[in-house]
Amino acid sequence: MEPVIAVHGGAGDWRVVFEAASRWGLVLNEDLVLDAVRGAALEGLKVLEAGGSALDAVVEAVRYMEDSGVFNAGVGSALDASGGISMDAGVMYSEGPRAGAVASVTYPRNPVVLARRVMELSDHVILCCGPADRLAQRLGLPRHPGPSPRARALWSLIKERLESGEPPSWWRRSPLAARLLAVGDTVGAVAVDSRGRLAAAVSTGGVTYKLPGRIGDSPVPGAGFYATPQAAAAATGVGEAILLSGLTLRAVLLVSTGIPAAEAGSAALAAMKAMTGLGGGLVIVGRGGEAAALFNTASMPHAIAAPGLAEPIAGIWKPTTYP
Repeated sequence: MEPVIAVHGGAGDWRVVFEAASRWGLVLNEDLVLDAVRGAALEGLKVLEAGGSALDAVVEAVRYMEDSGVFNAGVGSALDASGGISMDAGVMYSEGPRAGAVASVTYPRNPVVLARRVMELSDHVILCCGPADRLAQRLGLPRHPGPSPRARALWSLIKERLESGEPPSWWRRSPLAARLLAVGDTVGAVAVDSRGRLAAAVSTGGVTYKLPGRIGDSPVPGAGFYATPQAAAAATGVGEAILLSGLTLRAVLLVSTGIPAAEAGSAALAAMKAMTGLGGGLVIVGRGGEAAALFNTASMPHAIAAPGLAEPIAGIWKPTTYP
């Protein structure tokens, strides 16, 4: 069985983000984002080709994106309204199945690694806040270095505009989404390994200028991530919409009925849009090695890697399916 891994860097309108970054003197462009998702997919593929499990691969791919500083996860995490960082992450493995997640953590550099430890070392699925941070310390996990210069700059700009009564023109206008940026707040990965095992992982810094204590979809199985022996999916978009629609659970269960992975993912996204009025994206992989990066927003950076590909298939503006 050929292993496959697919990763994403957040759904939304990346053109707006690139334009804003350029206007504000922040280093963020299309090449940087594409390099980051390609690199994450390749790191995961290395694990799969060396005989590692799908779980090993998705954790490594997400860890790579957390460390890149390019996305709103790990060292690149956004700041909340108080100027602090709080992060969510989750993993799920088809063997069992088993899942682990952390919510509103501040200590670990790589929340996805802590989420895996919750799955492997405890009988729980989700740990949050201070106790989860203390677990990360006891396990000797690397500490988060604090807000990145880009995250601080973005927070300061938003704060200035909100206090002046001038919301950025690129914010959505609905009462819920007016507080949310134009790009989904999650990175994610899904994989199937050579033994047919499947896994999903996600990580996020949450919504820029969110209320302290806000928890989105990323630590919730069936919302931000899900994996069964038939398929695995990892979502991105407005967390509240993903939670309310059960996006990844819906997609994976459709695959279990015999619907191809790409069709199942598209149907789940359409259902979320019909239910909440908001779009999003996901990466999905089936047990047979079929994979897709799908979105009904303007864009979603993504990459798919497999041994049969000379290099990862990567893109931002159009969905991708494999093979």
